[in-house]
Amino acid sequence: MSALRDALRDLPETVFADLLESEDAYLLVIDLPGATAETVDVSVSAGRLQIEARREKDLPREFRYVEEERALFLDAELPLPPDATGADAEGTVSRGVLELHLPKAGATPETAVPIEDAEA
Repeated sequence: MSALRDALRDLPETVFADLLESEDAYLLVIDLPGATAETVDVSVSAGRLQIEARREKDLPREFRYVEEERALFLDAELPLPPDATGADAEGTVSRGVLELHLPKAGATPETAVPIEDAEA
């Protein structure tokens, strides 16, 4: 699991993430302000977790950017702990917080992780 912890430290400074562990699963929580279930894609392949997310920003017509520093896109590839699997993985997005529940078990070749809005 130290490879995943190290990879989380390498995320951009503007991305905040927590990693939690129980006896049967890992829970990865990532703050993605402005992201929704429709703008987040997560998959697991070859022992790696691929996360792509983009933020939707509404810009009022009468305004223009003087300075823009909030990231619009996250493209991260993270190693899974050896005992984690993409099988039966679940994800939700609520108020810009992505929660990925990754069960522990044997690995699977490639799995798309369904992401849902938690408010629904």
